[in-house]
Amino acid sequence: MPAMPMTSGEFLIGPWPIFLRLIVATFIGTALGLNREIHGKPAGMRTHALVALGASLITVISLELTVRDGQIDGGAVLRTIQGIMAGIGFLGGGVILRDDSHQSVHGLTTAASVWVVASLGIACGAGQWLTALMALALTLTVLVFLGRIEKRCIGWFTRGQAPAEPPRAEGPRPGLM
Repeated sequence: MPAMPMTSGEFLIGPWPIFLRLIVATFIGTALGLNREIHGKPAGMRTHALVALGASLITVISLELTVRDGQIDGGAVLRTIQGIMAGIGFLGGGVILRDDSHQSVHGLTTAASVWVVASLGIACGAGQWLTALMALALTLTVLVFLGRIEKRCIGWFTRGQAPAEPPRAEGPRPGLM
């Protein structure tokens, strides 16, 4: 069995760069979570901050533990990233709510923001600063401005039309008896 690449206290990346990666990921998660918190969504600042921190931490650990002969095993790191993203899907699924009375689904944007914040955490953990900053700017643009634009577009396209009545369900739905 091959020995672990490092003992406790030894870092491939270095303790301060690791700390910076974790701090930046936490800050990015907090910034996106603030937007969700302001809009009264179920996953807010702390949730987003912890998701970004956790994704960054797992990425850093993966980078640190997959070193063999001075080379990082990219395949192992990518498998770790796959695991993070699959696991975040379950967390995001927890904020999606279906409202049968209005035939609508709520929480999709928050679930998507949790997924994106995990991706941003991974980018920070991997030290991909420019990628993380560009994605943060785009994500904030979508969350802050696109909602307003979406409402205006809906207003333009539905001007003069009566609001649609959601269909009313009669009796119990199949499978719920």
